Formats: sequence, structure tokens, C-alpha cells
Amino acid sequence: MFLGALSDTLIRVWEYVTFWWYYPPALSNMRLKGPARAGDDNALMVQFFTWEANNPEMSWWKHFETGVPNLAAMGVTQVWLPPPNKAMRKQGQGYDAYDLWDLGEFYQKGTIATRWGTKEELVRAVAAANAYGIDVLVDAVLNHKLGGDRPEKFMATPVDPSNRLMEIGPTREIEGWTAFDFHGRAEKYSSLKWTYEHFTGLDWDHKTRTKGVWRISSDKHKGWSEWVDRENGNYDYLLGIDIDHRHPEVRKDLMTWGSWVLQTTGGAGFRLDAIKHMDRRFLLSFIKHVRETLGRQDLFSVAEYWSTDLEAIKPYIRVFEGLVTFFDVPLHYNFHEASKVGSKYDLRKILDNSIMKFRPGDAVTFVDNHDTQIGQTLESWVGVNFKLQAYALILLYGEGHPCVFYGDLYPNEECYDSSIAQGLKRLMEIRKKFAYGARSDYFAYKNCIGFVRKGKPGSGSGHGGCAVLISNADVPEQHGRYGAVLSHTIRMNVGSENAGAKYREYYSPSNPEKVVQIDAGGWGAFSCPPGDLQVWVRRDTPTDDDQ
Repeated sequence: MFLGALSDTLIRVWEYVTFWWYYPPALSNMRLKGPARAGDDNALMVQFFTWEANNPEMSWWKHFETGVPNLAAMGVTQVWLPPPNKAMRKQGQGYDAYDLWDLGEFYQKGTIATRWGTKEELVRAVAAANAYGIDVLVDAVLNHKLGGDRPEKFMATPVDPSNRLMEIGPTREIEGWTAFDFHGRAEKYSSLKWTYEHFTGLDWDHKTRTKGVWRISSDKHKGWSEWVDRENGNYDYLLGIDIDHRHPEVRKDLMTWGSWVLQTTGGAGFRLDAIKHMDRRFLLSFIKHVRETLGRQDLFSVAEYWSTDLEAIKPYIRVFEGLVTFFDVPLHYNFHEASKVGSKYDLRKILDNSIMKFRPGDAVTFVDNHDTQIGQTLESWVGVNFKLQAYALILLYGEGHPCVFYGDLYPNEECYDSSIAQGLKRLMEIRKKFAYGARSDYFAYKNCIGFVRKGKPGSGSGHGGCAVLISNADVPEQHGRYGAVLSHTIRMNVGSENAGAKYREYYSPSNPEKVVQIDAGGWGAFSCPPGDLQVWVRRDTPTDDDQ
């Protein structure tokens, strides 16, 4: 007991000492594309699912496999797939995690296949992706379990849902679905059968048919983990049956699974779900264990820490020692706010308080995902009036590691907009061909900002540069209206090496004959319509449009 307390104290002292010190940025030491992808092309991630994703003609894994060649052609180097594990129900997305060791191989919960397909289909799809130089990320749901096989009776204490450190009643016997026997798997891969001893809390007393938040209490339980987010007093409990990551059997099982799932599927890394609710010491040990056992010191991992507050995210960036990247949730909310208020939003502040501005080497940037869709718990959908401007920022700016959402790219019944998809594909093409080299910012106006990527001249890569303008100004109701902005123009420098060159519109070529003449000092006057964006490239740059 004394040694355990001493160990906790030493860890807290270490975290305090390193509070103002950071490890090197994570992205610089991670693999962002498969070994089969040669050259120095930009890396790019795609989240390949929506919340209700479904293909009526084939399994989702097969759908992914058939789409691999097109993804590679668009410049995609990483794909984040939905959780591959057996869910508590047939059509569960996997976030309702039942059995992590069942990837669609055993008859459990009324089905062999998961919502997404069978294990064989998954392995085949990942192999196809790898052959095209695309790495696959496994969505690891390690916080909780759902769909227990039978109830158990045990002692628990009700706590205030808004302050989990405050008890609101006496400890008493309740009944919870905490026994996981996995009869269908018959102990293949793992012999661990979970009981209430492996969990910290739950939200349903089956004995009294009552909802709430209960902390499981016994002489073997240590209460909530201290190494979690402090929202609601202690945010260890999120949903379902909350896993106790301090239990030695739990730790062994999950760490072994981490190495096994990548070896089995051919996956190259993880998307870590809901990390603010998990013991961060365990998560750090989990990542280190997988890296060591697989000999993968460049293992890619990206964490979902859902908060708009950069200050709350900073300590997590520190304690994960440069081994984990973070989804840039604050930047997403900047995009969301910009789409809500339109021209009232000051674009010069669009990157403020984001991970991309603070530590770009730790940022995985995104515009929307399955959680931000309309109707979801974290609904914060970026409107069509700013969606493509947001994508231009994450795809062309040259900071962070961008992730494109399936819902914006592929036809679907939830959130598809054909004009957004068309523009997004164009931006992905521009990223692949032109968004290279040093960047200069021209964030001079409230409703129009610009930046230049200088390209890599003389590198032999063929990677040209580009000039980008982004506007959120109101579109004039009538052309020529007095006082309305008909076009934005910003003088930007594309480099003296481009003196005398001519630049042409590329994102949306409204007039093929319209060019920007670059002067002897490398300056040119670039323009774009209000409420839109434009990308300019050298007129003599070879492109698919010229062939």
C-alpha cells in the first residue's frame, strides 16, 4: 500500500516537473503512409465511415476494398476505419463494444459479422490498402463495455452525475450486466471472462430498473481513477460499464489485444476513442507496449480528447511524451462558429487557440466527423457556407496532419452535398500536386485571408506551389450593387524565382484567359469572389487539365 502511494506521488511530481516541458512533436516521428508509397508526396488521412454508414450491395469492408485504388489516386495515405470489434447489437457501430477479440469471426450477439463485415473481409481489405501504400488505423474503444451476458449483484454507491466525487446515497446492493463470458468465442485468443471486479462504475441498476451513475464499491475496488479529466469532478465514467484500467488482468488483456489486433489485421496504428475518460498512465503504457512488442517505434496514434479548450488539452500533449497526436477539436469549433455567424467572423482569428497554431506537429486537423453530424450528441456541423474554406485551410496550409470525412466526400444519406464533394476532390488534388514548400501568410483583412506555398523548385519532385485566398464575405444580392464587395484582391509574394511568371486560377477556373502577372520582386495581385475561395498556380505548371 505504501509503495503504491509512493509511486503515485512520484508520478505526480514528474508530471509537475515536466508541466512546462514538451517532448518533440509527435508527427515528425510517426509513419504517415505505407512503405509502398514512394516519394515525398503529402500525407493525407480519410475517415472512411459516417455514423449510419451502410452499403446496400456489399459489406463495408468490401466497399472499402473496392475504393482503395481511387483513394490512392486522390493522394490518401492513411484510412481511419470504424471499430472492428463485435458490438452489443447486430448493427452496433462498435463504440458499443462487447468483445474486442471478435472481429467478425464468432457467432455472438446474434451474428458472426459485425455491422461492417467479417474478419476475413477486413483482413483482405487492409491488405489491399497496404498494397497501394495506404496505412489503416484501428479505432480502439478501450473505455467501456456494453451488452453483458448476465447480471451480477454487488455493492455500489450512487454519485452525482454532475460531480462524480459527491455521493448522493448510501452504498447498497445493486444488479448490473457486468458479466462477460464470451461463450461464442470459447476462450480463443483470450481466456479472460470479465466480471464486476474489472469495472469501476455503471449507469443502470437492473434490480430497481433505475438509471444513474454508480461507483462499484468493494475491498478490491479503488474508486474512480485519479488520472482522468477533472470535468464533472472526475470524468472516469462516461457510459456503459466503465473499465478499470488499473486491474492487472484488464491491463494484460488490453495490452495483448493492442499488439494482436494490428498483427492480425495488418493495421498500422490506432485512433484512441474517448481518452479523457481513461487512466492516462494506462494509455501511455498501452502505446509503449505495442510499439515495443511490434518493433514499431514510428507507430501512429491519434487521440480523441473532446474539448474546445486548448488549455485543457495541453497537459495531455505533455504527458503522452510525443507518442500520440490529437484531433484538433478547438480548430473544428472555430470552423463551426465561422459557418454560423458568416461575415461577422474575423478570419484573421480562425487559427486562434487551436492545436495547429500552438503545436502543429501534434495536430490532426479535421472539418467534421461522425460525432459532429446533425443529430449526434456532439453535433457541431460546419455549414456549406464555410465547409470548403475550412478544408482549404487544413489541406493546403501545410501545418498539422489533415483528415477528410467520408460524409463530405462520398454519396450518403446523412450529410452528402454534391457541390461540397466536387470542391473537396479538387482541393485534395491541389494538395497532392501543389501544396508544398515554405508558407507566407497574408491575414490582413477580416473577411479575406491568403497564404502562399512556395513549392519545391529544383527538387525533382515536380511539386509546385500555389497561392490561396479564402473569403467569408457576404455574396452580393445583385451584381454591381453599390457598396458590395464584388471581388477580394490581396498582393502576395510567390518568390523571386517566379518573377515574370503568370499564375492562373486552378480551384475554380472561371476565366481560362485570366492570369496574374508576377513582377520582378515576386509579387502578384490575387483575387477571389466573396464568400468563396480560389487557388492560383503557375500557368506553365503541367496538370491533368492540360493533358
